[in-house]
Amino acid sequence: MTDTLDAPLFRPPAPKPRTEPLGTLAFLRAVRENPLATWMELHFEELVLAGEGALGHLTVVHDPAIIRRILLDNAANYRKDDLQIRILAPGLGRGLITAEGEEWRLQRRTIAPLFTPRNVGSFFPAMAGAAERLVRRWRRRREGRVVDASLEMTRVTLDVLERTIFTHGVQRDPDALGRAITRYFNSLGRVDPLDIFGFPEWIPRIGRLRARPAIRFFEEIVNELITARKALLARGEPAPRDLLTLLLEASDPETGKGLSDIEVRANIVTFIGAGHETTANALSWSLYLLSQDEQARTKIEQEVDEVLGQGPFEPHHLERLIYTRAVIDEAIRLYPPVPYMSRTAIQDERIGDLHIPAGSMVAISPYVLHRHRKLWDQPDAFRPERFLPEERSRIDRFAYLPFGAGPRVCIGASFSLQEAVIVLAAIVRAVRLDLVEGHEVMPLQRITLRPRGGLPMRLTHRSP
Repeated sequence: MTDTLDAPLFRPPAPKPRTEPLGTLAFLRAVRENPLATWMELHFEELVLAGEGALGHLTVVHDPAIIRRILLDNAANYRKDDLQIRILAPGLGRGLITAEGEEWRLQRRTIAPLFTPRNVGSFFPAMAGAAERLVRRWRRRREGRVVDASLEMTRVTLDVLERTIFTHGVQRDPDALGRAITRYFNSLGRVDPLDIFGFPEWIPRIGRLRARPAIRFFEEIVNELITARKALLARGEPAPRDLLTLLLEASDPETGKGLSDIEVRANIVTFIGAGHETTANALSWSLYLLSQDEQARTKIEQEVDEVLGQGPFEPHHLERLIYTRAVIDEAIRLYPPVPYMSRTAIQDERIGDLHIPAGSMVAISPYVLHRHRKLWDQPDAFRPERFLPEERSRIDRFAYLPFGAGPRVCIGASFSLQEAVIVLAAIVRAVRLDLVEGHEVMPLQRITLRPRGGLPMRLTHRSP
């Protein structure tokens, strides 16, 4: 790839890679505070690094060809590792993200039809409606009013979920739900040394103790929703064709077996927590990046004004919002929804000169991969143009993994991207957002990548 640049590019904030490795105690402290700060210069320069460390034998892979082998061609030899399960399962249960083996295959086959292009397209009105409610609320606020864009994106994406997963809404304070999600990720998202070293589950983890109220809150909401919907279906009354109904009625196309209540509950919690969180963060980072690059902001405003005008937002507009989608793609390149993934090798494998021992861990960091100096030009710069059609074809499929790849690719990727384009376009048409002077932005890894300390931004109303 070759960039032709007329002006200096904005280089968004990120922890500076280390030049020297950390000792065990320093590594454990850094992982707990912000895992992004543990990556070294070598990780951004070398495609494969292997050795012994706090996690045992670890192979760190950022070679697209090897990633393809691990995630796609020989995916059956690599399972989710125990560390990920120990961190995620207490909150998410045994849903799509944490299930393994036949349990996962059954859930995947059952749920996949819910995310066909037709079904995702049918959610357009709910997504556009949530975006319009956000915009109307902002329009009522005075010029220069400061809003926390990160919190606002949490609210709008929860609004979308309320009208797609459960049409009748959550009979709770939506801000309370947002706070519970934040508490969940901030607590469970801190990697505990007890989990790293595989201590027994009965030993209390501080993060889990702190997350218990949020987990209980999730469970209460989901149990109420499932109970009410099952009663509605049992009475033979018309039920909304939302994701909750689809999950309750879904069946494995091969066996005809449906999901158990536990599996339905786990997947609803997954969609509320992880599903909402990834889209909210993608939107937050997009708004921040646009606020720092006047050229990119001018381009997206021109596109949105031309495509949407002042009329209603319609589904056919989506295919014309090309630069808007490129901004989101670039935002999740720089700040990927899932910055780290790992697998455990079931059997020994040799890939060229690389030997991966059975039982050892393989790590792939989309955060590092997307900023790797051998794979990207200007890897640390914000440049949406790299995702326009004429350049995107030059990006290796396995060098860009915002939603993973292979059999375990994120099932809701198209849902999330459609939602993000709709909300971002609606916001750009209505307002400008500028970061409050003096606020320092830094990505913080808590399972996902959040802007540390939120995103205080000033509203300026636009008149297209």
